[in-house]
Amino acid sequence: MGVHDGHRERMKSRFVEAGLDGFNDHNALEMLLFYAVPRKDTNELAHRLLKQFGSLAAVFEAKHEELMRVDGIGENAATLIKLIPEVSRRYLLTKSLPTKVIRRSEDAGAYFVAKFMYEVNEICYALLLNSSNGIIACKEISRGVVNATEVGIRMLVEAAIKSNAAAVIIAHNHPDALPLPSKEDEYCTRLVKKALELVDIKLLDHIIVGGKEFQSLNKNGLM
Repeated sequence: MGVHDGHRERMKSRFVEAGLDGFNDHNALEMLLFYAVPRKDTNELAHRLLKQFGSLAAVFEAKHEELMRVDGIGENAATLIKLIPEVSRRYLLTKSLPTKVIRRSEDAGAYFVAKFMYEVNEICYALLLNSSNGIIACKEISRGVVNATEVGIRMLVEAAIKSNAAAVIIAHNHPDALPLPSKEDEYCTRLVKKALELVDIKLLDHIIVGGKEFQSLNKNGLM
């Protein structure tokens, strides 16, 4: 066993015994890289990544090709880094709504708070539901600044019809702001609601997410 092997075993044992609470961001990233870089000192790699991107969150949010430009980061390491936020999001989605049934606005809010985790772009989703409010699918409708002309109402209606949805909940995020509904959000909601009514599909809610907070236009009487 070499010097690096002994260091890795000590770090793994420390994690098993006490979790990540005793680790700083650099140590956490260093240990993660153990599983993609078996033969190199990942301490230096972790420092390099944090210096390049500025924070642990920024490392996970970096694009795959950006990670690959960092000296010492290969395909396996870049893929593992990108896997972490995706697995975290999947974990929170299944935990927030284990039955996959939307019974109230709080259920939809919890679902979308998890869905938008780590997102740095503004995105609009349509949650397609059956007659029992069970989730059929969640479809991305638009990416970028969300407004009435960009929501892609035709795409939304076509997706709902194709999935035999009985109801829809739309949602978008404010990546760097509070989830406060704007007049444009209210107008957009009315347009979507009218379009869905033409094909006998209900719009149940419009959820706006900002960080760990959300607002329901339905609950706030804005639909």
